[in-house]
Amino acid sequence: MQQILDHKIFGVPLSEPIFFGLKVLIIIIVAKIALIVVRRLFRRADKRSANVLDVTGRRYFERICRFIIYVIAISSVLVLIPGMEKIGNSLLTSAGILAAAIGLAAQEALSNFIGGLFIIISKPFRVGDYIQIDADNRGTVKEITLRHTVILNAENRTIIVPNSKINSNTIVNSTAVDPKTCAFVEINIAYTENIDRAIEVMRDVILQHPLLIDVRSEADIEAGKPQVRVKVISLDDSSIRLRAWAWATTTLNAFEMKCDLLKSIKERFDTEGIEIPYPYYNQIVQSSN
Repeated sequence: MQQILDHKIFGVPLSEPIFFGLKVLIIIIVAKIALIVVRRLFRRADKRSANVLDVTGRRYFERICRFIIYVIAISSVLVLIPGMEKIGNSLLTSAGILAAAIGLAAQEALSNFIGGLFIIISKPFRVGDYIQIDADNRGTVKEITLRHTVILNAENRTIIVPNSKINSNTIVNSTAVDPKTCAFVEINIAYTENIDRAIEVMRDVILQHPLLIDVRSEADIEAGKPQVRVKVISLDDSSIRLRAWAWATTTLNAFEMKCDLLKSIKERFDTEGIEIPYPYYNQIVQSSN
């Protein structure tokens, strides 16, 4: 056996690649075991009722632990390769990690990583919250990873937003404090119509919608304040604009209710003979004679 191990291929004893392969195999096995242990520990933590971290924090720190295991495993393999010992050792020391962090600081990956930490620490939103980042990106937060946040919008499309972009934008969180949402229902009526009559019709239609909720306090109810407020908000060129404030339990319910109410109010106005005017234009044609 010793003769076989001492046999040289291209001037390299056969024992060296065999031992190298065994060491790499051991490192891979240990890393795999560590990953399994980490995964099981965090999965067990998910099932506990009392946890220091919520599901968002647990998922995020699970990824950090897995990342550290990968770094240690790769560094250990580099130490075994001739000429790569210094690189491997540097990655395993604090100075090497700091140097690597400085080297990555100019890269977008580290910016997203730090952005994810800020999201976990400050918690502007959590998994399950309905948020709006800009005019095009809104939906329910499904996951916060090391680099990006995954959002599922109303069309069941997955939106992947870099954490650095989220931290540099204004975030509208519809469920962070109170999920109740107010829908603005706006309708235009002609100047010739009775405003009070149109307001009463709008209020009556809205009060019949099943998704409407009452957000009045007991003092408001005793004072006789209406459940649905309807006000004149502008006098346009060819119409009077009315706005109703209608509340629902969630943002999605508010949007659905608003769509239903626009249709119902239009049909009720047609029945009541209340005009929703078209824009009128007077065209003056000058004769050449």
